[in-house]
Amino acid sequence: MPIKLLTIFKSFSRHERLLFIAAFLLFTVAGIFLIALVIDQKTMLVAVRGGSYREGVLGQPSFLNPILVNGNEADRDLTQVLFSNVLDLAQSAKMSTDGKTWTIRLKDNVVWDNGTPITSDDVIFTVESIQNPDSRSSLLPVWQGVRVLRVSEREFTFVLPQPYAFFENNLEELRPIPKHIFGLLPAANIRLSNYNLEPVGSGPFKFDSLRKRNDGFITQYTLARNENFFGTKPYLDEITLKFYEDENALLAALNISAIDGAGGLQAASVQRINFSHQTFEIRMPRYYALFFNTYASPALADKNVRIALSEAVDKEALIKKVFNGYALTVSGPMVPGMEGYALQAYPQSEFSYEKASRVLDLAGWQKGDDGIRSKNLGQPVKNPVPGGPKTAPTKLEFSLVVPKTKFLVDAAEMIKEEWEKIGVKLNLTTLDQQDIADTALRTRNYEMIIFGNVFGNNPDLFSFWHSSERFYPGLNLALYDNSVTDSLIESVRKDIHPEARDIDFASAQSSIAGDVPAVFLFSPSYIYVAKPWLNGFDRQFIPLPSYRFQGIESWYVKTARVPRKG
Repeated sequence: MPIKLLTIFKSFSRHERLLFIAAFLLFTVAGIFLIALVIDQKTMLVAVRGGSYREGVLGQPSFLNPILVNGNEADRDLTQVLFSNVLDLAQSAKMSTDGKTWTIRLKDNVVWDNGTPITSDDVIFTVESIQNPDSRSSLLPVWQGVRVLRVSEREFTFVLPQPYAFFENNLEELRPIPKHIFGLLPAANIRLSNYNLEPVGSGPFKFDSLRKRNDGFITQYTLARNENFFGTKPYLDEITLKFYEDENALLAALNISAIDGAGGLQAASVQRINFSHQTFEIRMPRYYALFFNTYASPALADKNVRIALSEAVDKEALIKKVFNGYALTVSGPMVPGMEGYALQAYPQSEFSYEKASRVLDLAGWQKGDDGIRSKNLGQPVKNPVPGGPKTAPTKLEFSLVVPKTKFLVDAAEMIKEEWEKIGVKLNLTTLDQQDIADTALRTRNYEMIIFGNVFGNNPDLFSFWHSSERFYPGLNLALYDNSVTDSLIESVRKDIHPEARDIDFASAQSSIAGDVPAVFLFSPSYIYVAKPWLNGFDRQFIPLPSYRFQGIESWYVKTARVPRKG
């Protein structure tokens, strides 16, 4: 038969041969498409176990122990994957009607990754270790005054000194450590244990191995699937976290495929990635603002000045230039997506040089020959001349303290240029983080400061805006003092009824935004990039960078076709 077909084919003219070849190719392609269509209709792709994923991380792990993380992001990343929180481990969590008692019962199948059962004794030991000053846990302020009582092997009770509306958020951050590992150690010696680098945990992955250089720098951690995990087992066989000293080294590793993904990148760095990738823009409960110290400058005590300065900042242009669009404008003390955020609480204001200038004109601030506005506020002349004026005009000239971080310096430079257009002079003082802490935050020695408020897993406004937090180590950088706002913030903290709490929450936000204690600027996005074949990563809002790993059990890199049901 093939010989006959070949004979027939040879008998064709050149034109007939071309037509035959074209028809044959068309038939073949159509057949392939038909087969593919049938396969697609009758089967579907599903995630299957297998494969690995490598992520690059800036920084260096120190303590893979949830009570010792102390803000180290590398530690947070690893403990997020290696340890489960109390609520994940719980079968039930019930709050008493007065909001002062929480009773929690553990699931009956929860074990540490070495197979030892997790019991109420582990939770009690963890809380008591946090509360012991010798352990030097950064979680101590959160758990101070909270008693934890054993009910049974699987049940325990938290007793609060007073109702706290956000206690459930604290439970989400409480990750028990194993008593059978640390229980015999004095609290001061917990930091010395080798288990802080080779932990026994309860998360979806468990410690497998680590690598470090001769100088002690840890270059990577490899974590394996925890087959003893109480929840759905991860698809990935393992995940490797590789650590880098700076973003340039991390980007270089991305570009040579030494790693498959990375998070927390600067917006400008995304342009330097030269391979096919996915980019995830994730919102976080954090924002940066330019805080006014009204005690340091009589001009800033004039609300009209503060309003004008806020109106004269083009936030949209700032975000476009500084963040390439990877940020959200902010108008008040909370950001969209946060628990308790109330859109109606924020004034609808638009950037306008004309409006800002008009506000200053009406308030009596007039431009001088040097282009800077001034007004006589009755401030005494420092070295008065006999018979001369006893008071001197106060100029709208301010000093702004800026952390030595590129995007903040760039933002400050833009704001300086914008304020010049309305007759305000701004002098920038850039300081590194240590100097910011020592000479600005500790002493509150500034007229203005650009800084960030990071809420994490707790939307409580107290630390940032209650008057009792005006001075170090409080975080009320505007030294904001409003008794009505104080009462609202206190009410929000105590009210365990969501509907009533939300009303006070909205009122507190409205009160703060209306007083204009700061120019609320932007909330940078958390940028995560990964190879196109990573699936199952789906985060739109995370309280902390480490929460990108929440749901890591669903990440997968391998698929298989299975028959469709029905």
